[in-house]
Amino acid sequence: MSMRKWLVPLLVLIVIASCKKSNSEPEIKKIMPLGASRVQGSPPAYISYRYNLWKKLRLNGYNVNFIGGEVDSEIYPLVNEKEFDPHHEGHSGWTSGQLLADLPNWTSRLDTPDLVLYSSPGANDIIDGFSYESAIENVVDIVKGLQSFNPEVTIVLEKMAPGHSLVMMIGPLGRSHGRLLNDIDSLASSLTTISSEVLVIDMATGFTDSMLADPIHYNQDGATFIANRYYSLLETLMD
Repeated sequence: MSMRKWLVPLLVLIVIASCKKSNSEPEIKKIMPLGASRVQGSPPAYISYRYNLWKKLRLNGYNVNFIGGEVDSEIYPLVNEKEFDPHHEGHSGWTSGQLLADLPNWTSRLDTPDLVLYSSPGANDIIDGFSYESAIENVVDIVKGLQSFNPEVTIVLEKMAPGHSLVMMIGPLGRSHGRLLNDIDSLASSLTTISSEVLVIDMATGFTDSMLADPIHYNQDGATFIANRYYSLLETLMD
């Protein structure tokens, strides 16, 4: 057999083997958890959803990289011999205006996110007495800023899980919560571009007072509830 006759089949086999290997290696999705104290967490007082979500993604074979300039210093159990990815952009007490002002700092030093999970958009603005309209304007500008950073980013906006029922009855957050739930679908639709989808996830339906550690923040049950909701959506985006 001449060299040409056996060399061509050998090259074909090498290419096929290479394709199989690359297809077997899961793509790494870069996910930015964005928001305020519900993202940051402060265990054991109150819990972020991030570890529960990361754990469920890892256990189901998804290869993810949480990104952000903040680092969770808590020690969490290993999952499949991997340490928890502690990076995020959760800033306790921050309003949407503060997040917007800090946006250029993230985009100048962080990896480009494939997915952004934007928790409780505008909630601290309402709690701190800023107008609903200014909070929405800031949220719009944050989304557009993220789209400028990555024109193909997928951004998930929460229909925010409510605070404790007593807080929602007597405080400003309760008065604006229903309005936000009504407005956020059309807001997301208006911000979606040809290459960047803005999605809505419903964290409000089914969330109860028993899932709160205090009037606003999640306990372990609440963090698990939020993580499970995110996981159900992410499954459809990463398959």
